[in-house]
Amino acid sequence: MSIEKANVVIPINGRDAGKRFIVVGTEDDYSLLADGKGRRVEKPKRKKNKHVQVEDKIDGLIATKLSEGERVTNSEIRRALAMPLTRGDKGGM
Repeated sequence: MSIEKANVVIPINGRDAGKRFIVVGTEDDYSLLADGKGRRVEKPKRKKNKHVQVEDKIDGLIATKLSEGERVTNSEIRRALAMPLTRGDKGGM
């Protein structure tokens, strides 16, 4: 599965391993990750794609904003990550 903006990912290596993040951007083989708290949108974590596991894709407001290049706030990211994701219902806002 390829990594795209608005994906929920979990790093498998490093100090952030096991935490949930949203991909707010991509660069070649890297993803830019934010969780709205420790890693804010203004300074996302740059992580190699091979070091993250894709959990799901967020539907709704955040996905729309990221695809259109609009600014996403840290509180929107925190709210989206707090919502449970299941296979049938992809969460979102």
